[in-house]
Amino acid sequence: MHFADRLVEAVERSGSSLCVGLDPDPALMPRGVEVVEFCRGIVDAVAGLAAAVKPQAAFFEALGPDGWAALAEVCAYAREAGLLVIADGKRGDIGSTATAYAAAFAPIADAVTVNAYLGRDSLEPFLARDGLGVFCLVKTSNPGSGDLQDVALADGTLLWQHVAALVREWGDDLVGESGLSRLGAVVGATYPREVAHARELMPRSVFLLPGVGAQGGRPEELRAAFAPGPAGALVSASRSVIYAYRERGGDWRQAAAEEAARLAGEVRAVAVA
Repeated sequence: MHFADRLVEAVERSGSSLCVGLDPDPALMPRGVEVVEFCRGIVDAVAGLAAAVKPQAAFFEALGPDGWAALAEVCAYAREAGLLVIADGKRGDIGSTATAYAAAFAPIADAVTVNAYLGRDSLEPFLARDGLGVFCLVKTSNPGSGDLQDVALADGTLLWQHVAALVREWGDDLVGESGLSRLGAVVGATYPREVAHARELMPRSVFLLPGVGAQGGRPEELRAAFAPGPAGALVSASRSVIYAYRERGGDWRQAAAEEAARLAGEVRAVAVA
């Protein structure tokens, strides 16, 4: 089934446009808790409060030979809980390498993040996977994003705006029954003006909006992203939710559930306005 159509169903079912990032950092996790146990606990905590989870592949790859098996187990567990899975791998390569990346992620995730710096052919193996959602980096949430993404081209267009125009062009043939394309865009919630402009440039792309919480992004500034409806964007928060126990105290799963519920409410107020 087309990713954007599945996303619409997930948002309607959960009443939420929240995506919770799974970044299992041993330095921040509760002492004595294993990575898979921790991620399964977070999934249990946020199921019904979020539409999707976003496991960051790097934290699993850092585990060594057992890391990919752990990632696959966590993804399967999240899917069984009714959550969509967006694998955050930010892969970008060409030819057989890009094909191998797509072959690795497609069986375990509903969508994947990619870097389009190498051009359309670097995306083709992902786009060729029927139903797979693809989120292309457009304007990222980090402070240094402007070093490259805000460079002005000869006609005055910024580089990220040029990428946005390409995402719109490449995604026009990938629109589902929902009217949304399965080629989406990563746009940092830390740049609300850019979010609004990005929506003008990509009216049918699903936005993945990282940067809320620990990076300082605020849901109330993201209203423009939801112009297509509540499934037009997913607000992504990671550390502020999964490590909420470090500020709230108490059980780490309950703290994550409480923070996810609070944040989901803030996002809902914006998404359905």
